[in-house]
Amino acid sequence: MTDQTVAGGFAAEPRLAASGAAVGDFISLLKPRVMSLVVFSGLAGLLIAPGAIHPVIAAVAVLCIAVNAGAAGAINMWYERDIDAIMTRTSARPLPQGRIAPEDALGFGVALSILSVMMMGLAVNWTAAALLALANGFYVFVYTIWLKRRTPQNIVIGGAAGAFPPMIGWAAVTGDVGLESLALFLLIFLWTPPHFWALALYRSGDYARAGIPMLPVVAGRDRTCRQMLIYTLLLLPAALLPVLLGTAGLFYGITATALSLLFIVSALRVWQHNDDRRARQMFGYSVLYLFLIFAVLVVDQTVGLPGLPS
Repeated sequence: MTDQTVAGGFAAEPRLAASGAAVGDFISLLKPRVMSLVVFSGLAGLLIAPGAIHPVIAAVAVLCIAVNAGAAGAINMWYERDIDAIMTRTSARPLPQGRIAPEDALGFGVALSILSVMMMGLAVNWTAAALLALANGFYVFVYTIWLKRRTPQNIVIGGAAGAFPPMIGWAAVTGDVGLESLALFLLIFLWTPPHFWALALYRSGDYARAGIPMLPVVAGRDRTCRQMLIYTLLLLPAALLPVLLGTAGLFYGITATALSLLFIVSALRVWQHNDDRRARQMFGYSVLYLFLIFAVLVVDQTVGLPGLPS
């Protein structure tokens, strides 16, 4: 524990810098790196959905997804400012450093959450807006507040929040939720645990100091590696569902198979080699994997490559 920790396990509030918060500090609250992958998967869902949508309305939908994801990140930083101050990976964030007052961060996140949902409903449709609100609420209340500090299954259940964007993009075009968008939800849902557990393996000391029960901390490396392998194996058939449902063609199917097999190989290498380097490599590849899966899905759908023969 650090000297910022006080009774009850919460860090003392750092003093706000006299100069106040800079614009860059509020941008940092939005977790722009995390937001970029969320936005891309949401855009992919929008692009592959059947039907037409006006380019301006599409841009508004993507903007709402981005703002809402950032807003949830800001509320997450407000709630976790005590553990962020303890963890090396997060100690430089604006709240632990005292560059933003907690109440300002919370107000910022809540205001953007409400604004993005209302804009999505009024400018696009209320189905997409409801899914956007559900994703935000799931991340804030289910994952951040309820699960993260209580169970090693935090990322398994809470990871569903990050699986909503392609469904939201799909609903922005179609106004409903189909099996095709649920398949995209499942893909991200199964991808999330091995992605975050790879990070947790080489950051386990950070999580242990903060008292976060990530799987490597409470169950050890071996069990974590087994679970990662199981999820990457499940991800292979899940990645092929768009082909079976007619959303994608054989080009996507072949590429998704190759990418998924490489993900399985990455999990096996982490299990076989007891070092942080393999876990870092798998974490990096997991980000590339999801980006390429959705990129190829969009290309496949846009170019109109053939699917399975009927």
